[in-house]
Amino acid sequence: MIRSLYDWTLQKAEHPRALWFLAILSFAESSFFPIPPDVLLIPMVLAARSRAWRIALVCSVASVFGGIFGYYIGYALFDTVGQPIIDFYHMQEKFIWFQSKYNEWGAWIVSLAGFSPVPYKVFTIASGMTEMSLSTFILASALSRTARFFLVAGLLWKYGEPIRAFIEQRLGLLTLLFFALLLGSFLALKYL
Repeated sequence: MIRSLYDWTLQKAEHPRALWFLAILSFAESSFFPIPPDVLLIPMVLAARSRAWRIALVCSVASVFGGIFGYYIGYALFDTVGQPIIDFYHMQEKFIWFQSKYNEWGAWIVSLAGFSPVPYKVFTIASGMTEMSLSTFILASALSRTARFFLVAGLLWKYGEPIRAFIEQRLGLLTLLFFALLLGSFLALKYL
């Protein structure tokens, strides 16, 4: 099943609407969807290495706009959803402390989260919820997301065929590792 999905994704990478699919996935992942855009980015670059930079640019721009939407979710829905929860648990003082620390280190937090495999939407929503400076958020998001996706595209562009062979020979193992990393990121966020 994984092999057929991988082959299907490689075939779709040449589809005229492939960049749109990637843009939608990248936007959604930054604000509410759990699957990272790498699942499309990697096969698309492997299938069309000459378009690696364009693919990375589309992924980056859509991710930043999705991050802004995630920020809006945190900003606009906090009063109706988040604040009553904080009030219910009598955590107003702790939230004020969290908000000040988050905003003090926010640019670094967003930059690290944007570059890492940790679910980025958690940080886009938290940034809106804590009313982090929107310009700081956008700058940190743009730098980290662009660096991440261009690094992936650059490595695949340069080492495409050996990496493609490596992926194809170990597709099952790499899929398990990817999902373990994704699950580990969710668990780390929940318990740390």
